[in-house]
Amino acid sequence: MKIVEVAVGVIKQGDDIYISKRADDLHQGGKWEFPGGKREADETIEQALSRELSEEIGIQVTKQTPFMIIEHDYGDKKVRLDVRLVDGFEGTASHQEGQVSLWANINALSDFTFPEANKQIITKLMQTYL
Repeated sequence: MKIVEVAVGVIKQGDDIYISKRADDLHQGGKWEFPGGKREADETIEQALSRELSEEIGIQVTKQTPFMIIEHDYGDKKVRLDVRLVDGFEGTASHQEGQVSLWANINALSDFTFPEANKQIITKLMQTYL
């Protein structure tokens, strides 16, 4: 089974993190996620994340740093999430593709339903920033 490489952005502003809800018809649909997307063959993870965040939420990333890597097998799909902390960007984050999105306090992230692979991100965020 092929592993899907995904660049994930944990966009941080103070104690708030930007999250969005996946469309119901997508894999893991209806759950909340950190924005990002698949890395194209000719891209670095940094380039993929910058492109995805520009397309998805209309921001230009000015600072991103590695946060963690997660490999997860959903049974029907294997993913490798290269999670990067985005704490520098220009523009106003708002979903360009019609998804519901919001800024959530790090304390409140556990109140949302995320895909299984994302739960490790929330745990590390809480350990790091609270």
